[in-house]
Amino acid sequence: MDLAVVVRPVDRVVAAYNGVMALVWATLVGSSGYATAIVIAHAAAAALPWLISRVRQTSGVMRSFIDLSPLIMLAAFWPELDLLRIGLPAVGHDDVIRMLDQRMFGTHLHATWLPSMPHVWLSELMHAFYFGYYPLIVLPALALLVRQRRDALHDLSLRLMVAYVACYLIYIPFPVYGPSLTLGHFAGPHTDGPLYRVVAAALQVGDSPGTAFPSSHVVGAVTLAVVGWRLFSKPVAWLMTIEAAGVLLSTVYTQHHYGIDAVAGLVLGLGVQFIIVPLLGGATRAPTEPSTAPLPAYGWVPRPATSGEEQ
Repeated sequence: MDLAVVVRPVDRVVAAYNGVMALVWATLVGSSGYATAIVIAHAAAAALPWLISRVRQTSGVMRSFIDLSPLIMLAAFWPELDLLRIGLPAVGHDDVIRMLDQRMFGTHLHATWLPSMPHVWLSELMHAFYFGYYPLIVLPALALLVRQRRDALHDLSLRLMVAYVACYLIYIPFPVYGPSLTLGHFAGPHTDGPLYRVVAAALQVGDSPGTAFPSSHVVGAVTLAVVGWRLFSKPVAWLMTIEAAGVLLSTVYTQHHYGIDAVAGLVLGLGVQFIIVPLLGGATRAPTEPSTAPLPAYGWVPRPATSGEEQ
């Protein structure tokens, strides 16, 4: 029985993004002391999906690492944007986005909503939604891994990878810094809330400037809402959808994004899930619960025997 190598759609997306980033960093060789090393790292990472696809049947920690590898790599792509912004021109396009925001809403929601409703209870609720984005991104993947729903985990990985890569490819040539960095935050009674301080501290640690439009918070939350209805029970799907709606509203209320950032994130998130992912070979039907039969070798599938061949 012959074995043919199969590279998953998510691995192709990972490889393509690494290839693009290698080219982007190549333009900074000579002006940045670490550009050459990063070009080499991205070139090597572009080949990693094909290397992984040649790993035969594994189990335990190695299998879990392989299943999670796209999401691990995705987590590394985010802080790189901050590093890249140091080498690229720092000119943002906030003036353009603010103009479009004014035309869309007739006002700037980020500038009017919080000052008109600085109630501690509302601020804490909105900051809870905003901070809830982080477990929303992490917990579904871990739940699928624990339940050994590997096909479902692959589906989730592809959808998250395409969603965030779409955002990153906008951020690189079109940085928007957002109201929190260009205009500052409204100082009111809501700042006494503990969740307000938790969110502020979290953003100090892991934010990447120039990534306001579209809101990756909204894109990621919308993606997980779609995943919820595909892969989880109806009560869990409702919880994920409510959290996604809360993220969309809270990004504007907390003054981290313009209103148009949230709308663009919603449109992009839905477009990626229902148009781009199917075009890339993603499953249109939800993966089923795991069977008791062992999974095939990772990245290797049997080639059916033709007439006259022995299996």
